[in-house]
Amino acid sequence: MATDAPPPQSGSDTTPAQPTTESFVSVQESTEFGELRRTYRSFAFPLTVAFIAWYLLYVLLSNYAGGFMGAKVFGNINVALVFGLAQFATTFLIAWFYSRHAAAKLDPKAEAIKSRMEADA
Repeated sequence: MATDAPPPQSGSDTTPAQPTTESFVSVQESTEFGELRRTYRSFAFPLTVAFIAWYLLYVLLSNYAGGFMGAKVFGNINVALVFGLAQFATTFLIAWFYSRHAAAKLDPKAEAIKSRMEADA
């Protein structure tokens, strides 16, 4: 796409100033950043472990408990189909919970760190 604007003159840097490596290291070692990481991990790790356990339960039941998984719940709907659909529902529910958690607890802390680093740059 061609424009009529002249190219920027050499020597005029239009990119914003970037924080130094030392700034990144000092933020990484700060208690505020450590608290942000703890907040993230205290939510993400337990939910990840719970979901993987739930998924493995589904797989193990599908392989070794065929009679149970084939039991009809109503009509032609069996336990395996209900559990399979519950996997999708659980995935979307976890994503929704994480979105709310991040907006309430993680994003404000991360934004404060980011704005302080940008101001120092």
